[in-house]
Amino acid sequence: MSISMVTSRNVAQTLIDSPSSSRKLINLPRQKEKVVVVMGATGTGKSRLSIDLATLFPAQIINSDKIQVYEGLDTATNKITKEDRRGVPHHLLGTENPNSEFTASHFREAALLTIESITSCGQLPIIVGGSNSYIEALIDDDDYKFRSRYDFCCLWADVSLPVLDQYVAKRVDQMLESGMVDELRPFFNPRGDYSRGIRKAIGVPEFDQYFRNESWIRDEGIKQRLLEEAVNEVKKNTYKLARKQLGKIQRLRDVKRWEMQRLDATTVFRKQGEEAEEAWKKVVAEPSAMNVARFLYNIPSPNVGPRLRQSSSALESAMATATC
Repeated sequence: MSISMVTSRNVAQTLIDSPSSSRKLINLPRQKEKVVVVMGATGTGKSRLSIDLATLFPAQIINSDKIQVYEGLDTATNKITKEDRRGVPHHLLGTENPNSEFTASHFREAALLTIESITSCGQLPIIVGGSNSYIEALIDDDDYKFRSRYDFCCLWADVSLPVLDQYVAKRVDQMLESGMVDELRPFFNPRGDYSRGIRKAIGVPEFDQYFRNESWIRDEGIKQRLLEEAVNEVKKNTYKLARKQLGKIQRLRDVKRWEMQRLDATTVFRKQGEEAEEAWKKVVAEPSAMNVARFLYNIPSPNVGPRLRQSSSALESAMATATC
């Protein structure tokens, strides 16, 4: 599912025309450029949400996943495909040498330059990824470079862990069917360092024993068992990663007091087909779009009014009349 193409002006105008909002709010001066941050644990729909927003508002996307920043392992790292990007420009996605070490400091400097380039074109930077240490290094940098120049809005895509675990397990199985083993094989090195570059990716160290033994083991039963053990390790370590990411997000919210809009997508993951598409639109896509519109046009949340919650929302009205 994707949100229909709507200009940000359409969304803002619909908000302004709402009986409970005030026209004068749109005239508040914009003193800082705006940046949207999409956060969440692995598998919660961050990339999907970022594309929905980027086709709604004139925007470009900056990847903040510390593994997806490297070239290679597109399947194992679950990089968004060119088709799914729907023409939206992406930055820092598959751009770095897989053998290099792209640190949080490297990301901060690269992201600042990219944000400046995007805003200079009059577009909205959307930062999306699961590496919250990268995002924290950018926003809470010691030199105050980011906060002195930009206002930011955080959207947190969340899914209950038992439901997310089931989804992650299915996703790993799909990766396996899509050729993950053959994709991982060139990155195996018996003397390789799994603490640097793309070899830190979940999947590379977990398949170490399988690749060490596959060439000399003739018993297909034993080889299959080794494969299953590697796949189970990938799933287990992905579960652990999701919990680690969730803990960091909660720390940013509860300790550092970052303001976030939590979007509980659990109901989406419990449904299938059209029901899942409708649930995504209702509980994730539309609330996110409305929040970003309020953020961009300085419209306080209380002024949006109950009408938006009781009807099909102002966003749907904008969709019906939008031109591209």
